[in-house]
Amino acid sequence: MLDTPRAFVVGHPIAHSRSPLLHGFWLKSLGLPGCYEKIDVAPDALDGFIAGLRAAGFVGGNVTVPHKTAVMAQVQRLDEAARAIGAVNTLWFEDGRLCGGNTDAFGFLANLDAGAPGWDAAGGLALVLGAGGASRAVVHGLTERGMTVAIVNRTRTAADALAHRFGATVRAADWADLTDLLVGADLLVNTTSLGMAGQPPLTVDLTPLKAAAVVTDIVYVPLETDLLRAARARGHRVVDGLGMLLHQAVPGFERWFGVRPVVTGELRAAIEANVRAGAA
Repeated sequence: MLDTPRAFVVGHPIAHSRSPLLHGFWLKSLGLPGCYEKIDVAPDALDGFIAGLRAAGFVGGNVTVPHKTAVMAQVQRLDEAARAIGAVNTLWFEDGRLCGGNTDAFGFLANLDAGAPGWDAAGGLALVLGAGGASRAVVHGLTERGMTVAIVNRTRTAADALAHRFGATVRAADWADLTDLLVGADLLVNTTSLGMAGQPPLTVDLTPLKAAAVVTDIVYVPLETDLLRAARARGHRVVDGLGMLLHQAVPGFERWFGVRPVVTGELRAAIEANVRAGAA
């Protein structure tokens, strides 16, 4: 075991990543030796980077866009979530083998559990907006909790492909069906980039949504999107996307540094301050 474990986040570009701030906070607060670095690796250099992890002294790390799918070919064992979602965001070594996992669904669910306790107590219908990479993790998590899922996407073929991936409890629908679906939804999830700073707004009329429905948005810049603001004004329980970032980091940190960290109010305040300041 290395005296000073090294972990990383790899992507292209990577300057915007807040993962070093997050893991650095835990290392400092827990008094642990170790470091966490962000490393920019172009797609054509990814294989070489992964092959050299042990020689460079890394115990593992995180993978972000555009490498989450490509890195799967380099790992020797995938966990169940990575196989189901079709992407890897966490790497670690186990018995000399490079392992790959996906903690995005874990982070999404843990964030909901913390922000809206009992949100899944009665099961029901989750309405997911978007059918991109992030939605795969969200849909996987929702099906694991026994929810029926309807996916609405501007491009129907993408929603159909995602629904087919996850089986009978997941169906695709047209954006034109959104109003009717809102009537029966117990959970509304935005997985699109709409409403993110610098992106077009997400325009959804929440009038048909039942009062007990929970609304969440995986976007966390801004911390409160227009969707969440509108839902809060109507009295819905809302959960922002920052907690997903925080909770998804927990399993990886434990694997690399040997201690399971806790998502605290102090940690959230530190990351919130960074987001509000617009720092990279």
